[in-house]
Amino acid sequence: MTTISSSPRAAHAPSALPSRLQHFVDGRWVDSADGATFPVADPVTNAPYAEVAAGSAADVAAAVGAARAAFTDGSWPDLPARVRARVLNRIADGIEARDDRIAAMESFDTGLPITQARGQAQRAAENFRFFADLIGSLHENAYRVGSTQLNYVVRKPRGVAGLITPWNTPFMLESWKLAPALASGATVVLKPAEWTPLSASLLPEIMAEAGVPDGVFNMVHGIGEQAGDALVRHPDVPLISFTGESATGSTITANAAPFLKGLSMELGGKSPVVIFADADLDRALDSALFGVFSLNGERCTAGSRILVERSRYDEFLAAFAARAQAIKVGLPADPGTEIGALVHPEHYERVLHYVDIGCAEGARLVAGGARPYHLPDGNYLAATVFADVTPTMRIFQEEIFGPVVTVTPFDDEAEAVRLANDTRYGLAAYVWTSNLRRAHRVAHLIEAGMLWLNSHNVRDLRTPFGGTKASGMGQEGGELSIGFFTDSRIVHLTLGDPHTPRFGLPATEQSPPPDDDQTAK
Repeated sequence: MTTISSSPRAAHAPSALPSRLQHFVDGRWVDSADGATFPVADPVTNAPYAEVAAGSAADVAAAVGAARAAFTDGSWPDLPARVRARVLNRIADGIEARDDRIAAMESFDTGLPITQARGQAQRAAENFRFFADLIGSLHENAYRVGSTQLNYVVRKPRGVAGLITPWNTPFMLESWKLAPALASGATVVLKPAEWTPLSASLLPEIMAEAGVPDGVFNMVHGIGEQAGDALVRHPDVPLISFTGESATGSTITANAAPFLKGLSMELGGKSPVVIFADADLDRALDSALFGVFSLNGERCTAGSRILVERSRYDEFLAAFAARAQAIKVGLPADPGTEIGALVHPEHYERVLHYVDIGCAEGARLVAGGARPYHLPDGNYLAATVFADVTPTMRIFQEEIFGPVVTVTPFDDEAEAVRLANDTRYGLAAYVWTSNLRRAHRVAHLIEAGMLWLNSHNVRDLRTPFGGTKASGMGQEGGELSIGFFTDSRIVHLTLGDPHTPRFGLPATEQSPPPDDDQTAK
């Protein structure tokens, strides 16, 4: 794969760290066609640890060509579902065998706390097992039309899938797309996020060990505006599955439009946590803290706007701010760390800029807002809480994607719903109340693709995942994911002699249609 660096790094670095990361095309590690590379750094030191092949249109074309050949000439799309399922289970075995290695790489590369990175590696293996089970049991419908026809559905993979993944929890989100794509019989070109390419370097070895044929899985590193854009614009890639920010999603949609590509977009969020006065405040407090500060706050479904009924507002705010101030910020490799280092200096500065914006807008800073004193270097920010935030403030409206949360009071149910819906986003929402009727009523009124009642983000893999408004286009999860990567084709089988109107004959020679004629239906 690469040249392995033997020089020592900081204690937080995993062992045998690669110094070069290459593309993987048609079963081989390759450099970029033009030899271009870019450096990648870890967020604790911001010092480069490796050079990464910088993909261009030529590299994408080579990867797509390999994937296209594997799709049209190879065996993968036509294998029985059970055979593909066995391969997916072997991929899951390979992930589980590397659980500690994946978690260490993920924590080092992204800055996620190691305990949370371990959970992501385990979820990645479960993604492959889930789709192995699903594809083996998925049925294709048949329809009997009177006594004259039998219609049945044939599900076929759509071709080469372009998978563009984000830098937060990269390995798990890569598996989220790879598992259903491969289960469906598609071939793939994966473009990992340029800031966090490390854990993806394990995928080719895992795929090869599991028996994935050459060309079925391909990977091209690179900058989104170059490698990602080339993948979006390639005419032999009919499908693009993208997870990332809404602005990038808009650009991808525009660039894919001339090709009429199938798009699945999971985009940004500014999810509300609505806490009514009758809620179990202790449980709501635990959930709200975990929902916004886990994964360093760098999660699309983070409950980053907390709306609290005014009669409990002061009580909740005091408890929430005190708990936030006690959250441990530290080295990602430390098992006691609850918030690690933000992923990249550019993103870190962006989050800090929003802290400045919140203060300038008049929001009340009640926790955090600065680098912890014991961490003079690296991309660290203490858990940050703004109170008395109004809907006109940018920190209420715009996705910050870090350990920053706003808290706003409301007076009644109607205002709670109005505040919850008062952003351009609609990905997730969380509602806390002991009134079951109100819980259902509010759940139906909030504009969000996913909503949790009296819970944080706990999701079954069978359920739809996706948002409304600026938070996405289409939904994945369970059978919906298989539906995205496949076409459903209907075959109409005539069971008897069909009655066909005989054009061009005198009316006297035309016969009346039978009673159960279905020709016009």
